[in-house]
Amino acid sequence: MPRIVAANQDSITEAAALIAGGELAVLPTETVYGLGANALDGKAVAKIFAAKNRPSFNPLISHVADTHDAAKYVLMDDRARQIADAFWPGPLTLILPKRADSGMNDLVSAGLPTLAIRVPSHKIMQAVIKQAGVPIAAPSANASGEPSATTPKHAAESLGENVPFILAAGMCDVGLESTVLDLSGEDAVILRPGAITAEDLKPYLGTVKIDTGAHEKAEDIKSPGQLLKHYAPAIPVRLNAVDVEEGEALLAFGSTKFMAIKSGGNVSNLPDDALKNLSEDGDLIEAAANLFMMLRDLDSPNHKAIAVMNIPNIGLGVAINDRLHRAANAPP
Repeated sequence: MPRIVAANQDSITEAAALIAGGELAVLPTETVYGLGANALDGKAVAKIFAAKNRPSFNPLISHVADTHDAAKYVLMDDRARQIADAFWPGPLTLILPKRADSGMNDLVSAGLPTLAIRVPSHKIMQAVIKQAGVPIAAPSANASGEPSATTPKHAAESLGENVPFILAAGMCDVGLESTVLDLSGEDAVILRPGAITAEDLKPYLGTVKIDTGAHEKAEDIKSPGQLLKHYAPAIPVRLNAVDVEEGEALLAFGSTKFMAIKSGGNVSNLPDDALKNLSEDGDLIEAAANLFMMLRDLDSPNHKAIAVMNIPNIGLGVAINDRLHRAANAPP
């Protein structure tokens, strides 16, 4: 079982050091306990999915200290600032356009141009964020498919040895995941209901639509609680490639020693803009961290398609393959 440590100055410092160092820590918030990692570190974020046994790469909520910090990572118009002034810190997550210079790893946003961001009111979580000095991606601290953890004991029982450290601060005050409000488009839309309601938001926004994600297609998740289109390349994706056809780019995994170009030669002869390797060492955590960035790098009209080498369907490989099958519009 993980270490469960009562929140005090020393344990807050330890938790912040774990986050800053690329490790995981379970952290208290006013909504539910979160499984935290440095949102700027792709490998750290990949560890979240591995620990939760999350079946696909869905967007994660990033937690920051205040509105000033949020503006480093998302584009905030007057409407967003008004809502932030009224409801932050608190149990409200905003979906906003991601800044091009945000530094956020693409795995946090599942490759989408938007980011889910929140300023929590819990004083312990605030202290960890400030000491770590980085935004903290933190979905609920439980295995996928299980109820969200509202006590340290719940988190420990659900995640077990998948997480090394739990910062304990009693039961969560709200006990329900944050309201998710999409302000990335013209309409204000609640994607996930929570403690802050449409009625609470109406004086600031007027009509607020509610779309709780009652959609049939699981490939369309935009944020926690909503199903909208995932990022997918504009050019075709060919899975389980054993060679590369003329005009294709290659998304590799592991050794390419025996990968050939059909017209002749090894794939090492491909130009740099046509060859990306998710992990030369076959490391699935590294591969997950690189997935969206490298798909984007290869998604060019200069290539007729992206050939993808086989990814082992174990551990994080299940989630990587899930995303690749969706990108290829192929059944898993």
